[in-house]
Amino acid sequence: MIFIPCKDGISHNEIEYASPEHVTAGANVLLQVMLQYARAL
Repeated sequence: MIFIPCKDGISHNEIEYASPEHVTAGANVLLQVMLQYARAL
């Protein structure tokens, strides 16, 4: 799992909000892990 901060700590709720910057950072973590995994094959 990759966790990113949500406003007021609210998650799994319709009022959940994460900034675009935090979403991008989380996506970049996933990208880097996948690239490392692909290189190891």
